[in-house]
Amino acid sequence: MKYIVLLGDGMSDEKLEQLDGRTPLQAAHTPNMDYMAKHGRIGLARTVPAGLPPGSDVANLSVFGYDPRTCYTGRSPLEAASMGVELGKDDVAFRINLVNLEARANTLLMKDYSAGHISTEEGRELVIALQKELGSEEFQFYPGISYRHLLVWKNGLDNIIATPPHDITGQSILNYLPGGEGADKLIHLMNGSQLVFHNHPQYRKRLEAGKTPANSIWLWGQGKAPRMETFAEKFGLSGAVISAVDLVRGIGVYAGLEVIKVEGATGYIDTNYKGKAEAALAALEDSDYVYIHVEAPDEASHSGNLEHKLKAIEDFDALVVGAVMEGVKRFGQFRILCTPDHPTPLARMTHTDDPVPFIIFEGEKDEKPGVAGYDEDSAKASGLFVEEGFRLMELLTAR
Repeated sequence: MKYIVLLGDGMSDEKLEQLDGRTPLQAAHTPNMDYMAKHGRIGLARTVPAGLPPGSDVANLSVFGYDPRTCYTGRSPLEAASMGVELGKDDVAFRINLVNLEARANTLLMKDYSAGHISTEEGRELVIALQKELGSEEFQFYPGISYRHLLVWKNGLDNIIATPPHDITGQSILNYLPGGEGADKLIHLMNGSQLVFHNHPQYRKRLEAGKTPANSIWLWGQGKAPRMETFAEKFGLSGAVISAVDLVRGIGVYAGLEVIKVEGATGYIDTNYKGKAEAALAALEDSDYVYIHVEAPDEASHSGNLEHKLKAIEDFDALVVGAVMEGVKRFGQFRILCTPDHPTPLARMTHTDDPVPFIIFEGEKDEKPGVAGYDEDSAKASGLFVEEGFRLMELLTAR
């Protein structure tokens, strides 16, 4: 038996006036996910336990089959693992976003949480400059992918209040600066980064090219290294994970899964969908399980871009879901779990903790009457509800 997870980050949403009262999943052309919903099991799952933040870290841990209440310590330690950065037991990792802030009316606004989806090469240049100018034995900067990077605070403090920058797009940052013991050191680094970036040649190059420059860092997502069972210990399966983002790759590292990097995987709508599907099918030749994560729908939602979200969902359906549905047939028995990790409503431009619609599909079965397709309403109408989202893996692998 082969097990496949197809995860479209942030696909689920709320009904929109622009779509005549439909959600993006209802409006998008998704024949493959619709087919799976009509011929498989569709339902709702709560992937974010009460009291935990509705982030991709918590929600993806759930979909991987781990109870976040027992192993979640923060987002950035997972990203550190993907980057090959080993944390000491008292080290604290922080996510660095390269952002663009805009001065307006005696305040600073969070104009762009991704600095115009800055390229990985440009982001690396800036983080290397940060390490040179601001790095020390206490604080070390590590380059990652696009706008997502890493700060390690040696023997640091993790009882910090920090806000994800995508939650405050268009708002003043003054009420959302890091707070708590030790926060003054983080604010000092954020302020210092603004001078480093302003004096960097890249700043003017991006301006002259009509691109949004990075003019500051934003620190959040802190935590210490978690302790987790491996996937083999927990489920008795070998497997692999495919994603463009360090967060999901890092979960794979802690789970002892093979992390497969696909050329051209960007984390946005220009990602290499086809390459991810092909890499997953190749991995299944030697493994029992593969987890394919596509970030694009979530990024489009954070930007409030309906056109991009619809395109991301449709490309996911056509180039990942369709390709895997066809290619997996050669292995005989298989099961596919298709789901978002969490909703990312366009109108809110951030995550919510509402339950997500999922499908479990295992090949040609009779069509179920009354299922319109893969969407939030059909999932709710099914009556199948998984209160603890980490139990989706139990449903997927049940003998």
